[in-house]
Amino acid sequence: MEPKVSKLLSCLIFCIVIQVIFPMSDAIEIGYYKDTCPEAESIVRKVVSSFVYPYPGLGAGLIRMFFHDCFVRGCDASVLLDPSPSNPDPEKNAIPNNPSLRGFEVIDAVKDALENACPGVVSCADIIAFAARDATYILGGFSYDIASGRYDGKVSIKSEANKLPAPFFNLDQLKASFTSVGLSTEDLVALSGAHSIGQSHCTSFKSRLYPNIDPTMDVNFALFLRSQCPEVASTDGVVPQDFVTPNNLDKQYYDNVKSLKGLFFSDWSLLTSPETNSLVDSYSMVPGLFETAFGKSMGNMGNIGVLCKSEGEIRKSCRCVN
Repeated sequence: MEPKVSKLLSCLIFCIVIQVIFPMSDAIEIGYYKDTCPEAESIVRKVVSSFVYPYPGLGAGLIRMFFHDCFVRGCDASVLLDPSPSNPDPEKNAIPNNPSLRGFEVIDAVKDALENACPGVVSCADIIAFAARDATYILGGFSYDIASGRYDGKVSIKSEANKLPAPFFNLDQLKASFTSVGLSTEDLVALSGAHSIGQSHCTSFKSRLYPNIDPTMDVNFALFLRSQCPEVASTDGVVPQDFVTPNNLDKQYYDNVKSLKGLFFSDWSLLTSPETNSLVDSYSMVPGLFETAFGKSMGNMGNIGVLCKSEGEIRKSCRCVN
């Protein structure tokens, strides 16, 4: 046998042996809990539905929570950790999350139900992923497969939440942010469609209204926003991110962007390159295309920084480490 062939065969046999001894059981997969907690996903769906059907804004919060969790340290439920004596400033306290991030009570209720059914089995990171998927169905009428088997992280640092894409980012900054976590330009444009639901604080876009109206915003829309968000106000008001179909996760967001009626500068930025502009057009005009792309990109986002058993834990409470 030729030396190179013999060496290659030996390497192949070694790799097979290693795979048998150390199987990749920590990899996330569709239906991960089918044997350990068969009703896990149906339990999540039931609890999420009880909150989101009467209060659609909580659904928007759950989808946003998945995004905010995965972009910081990966999908490890670090965004859920409360301040503690050992960690007084977790991600939850950061400006992008406080006070605007919603849905923590939904996650608590889901965790309680799962602990009653299958103690110590389902991670908080997977609960967020399932909850976002179920909120998508309730608000958008479509669903997608989401893998599970994530473990919960033990670290949460307020300053790290600053890496979240900001509403004032231009396209280059948005692309860099998504690329840094392994997501594509297609993911960027598809996931931006979540801006068709939920609310925004006036301070997130007020710089586009005062002292002068941003020329990249429709003038009449800007004047209307001024009536909702005065230049001087005692409180930070909130407005829908989509005034047309505020409680529907749909392609209306892309129609708004094209007509210069997106709230954020980052929304308008999607029109500044042929690639992203073309995607905006496609999602706006082709029925069902946005829904398919959004589901695929949510799945892609769910793969960011997944922890295995040796790196994480299954929290007993989603608000604190074990």
